[in-house]
Amino acid sequence: MADFDLQPIFAALEPGLGDPAGEPEVLSGGITNRNLRVPFEAGDYVLRICTPGVEIISIDRETEVEANRNAHAAGVAPEVAAWLPDLGCLVTAFVPGEPMTAEAMAEPARISELGGALRAVHAGPELATAFPTFSLAWEYEESARKLGGGADPDDLALARELSERIGEALEGRPGHEQVPCHNDMLTANFIATGDGLVLVDWEYAGMNDRFFDLGNAAVNNEFGDAEGALLLEAYFGAEPDETQVASLALMRLMSDVREAMWGVVQGAASQIDFDYGDYAAQHFDRLRRGAGDPRLEGWLRGSAS
Repeated sequence: MADFDLQPIFAALEPGLGDPAGEPEVLSGGITNRNLRVPFEAGDYVLRICTPGVEIISIDRETEVEANRNAHAAGVAPEVAAWLPDLGCLVTAFVPGEPMTAEAMAEPARISELGGALRAVHAGPELATAFPTFSLAWEYEESARKLGGGADPDDLALARELSERIGEALEGRPGHEQVPCHNDMLTANFIATGDGLVLVDWEYAGMNDRFFDLGNAAVNNEFGDAEGALLLEAYFGAEPDETQVASLALMRLMSDVREAMWGVVQGAASQIDFDYGDYAAQHFDRLRRGAGDPRLEGWLRGSAS
């Protein structure tokens, strides 16, 4: 049961969804918002009770709703039943299906579905806001510092150096134009249904480099080189070339820069009971391992080795 008053939300939803037909169920796993599954007369829906003050982590709720609706129209996201900005509540249709694990996502059939889903998202209408991959982490750093937080100076120096080098390497490289992106390809944000993968949690959506979604998905689902190549082939419809392989590898690193710095700022700002410090440390650790890969210089030149 939720520990806050849901009655104003239920009253606002009654004309479209009817009255609740059972008790709300708290959905676990959210580390930014609180999510509830609620049975209404019209069916089961998920209520996202949005955490206030999320501008500090670059969430734009109107863009989230727009991106979710666009992705639903493309067949890869749940329907948006209602957006109640005054009550801070987004309501989407509950998607019955199988929550994913990294092991399940690495199966070739799932990778194929993921590539197709991302291709559909990236072909969608332009979104009103951008997700600035190469500056966002430093906005997070500044916000954390103002709140008394921060990270190890050596970790910050490595993250900044990699970010600058990767940004310079990818600037002007073909295939890196801005497209609508999800930008939060965690395993928990995939649901397997009989019709394929459904992507949930669109709060970080914005215009970005397609390779950020691809790299974000690959690293967060622990894909190896073979799985990464399968993802690129599923997405582009052909065996990937060296430049595409290199771009994927570089954006895997940028994903960890973002995730680590997200953990830093959330550790300073969030009131949710979650160990953001450990989250940041895990991503800094993986970033260090990635930075030590002997293929890094080749990736920066656009080579796969």
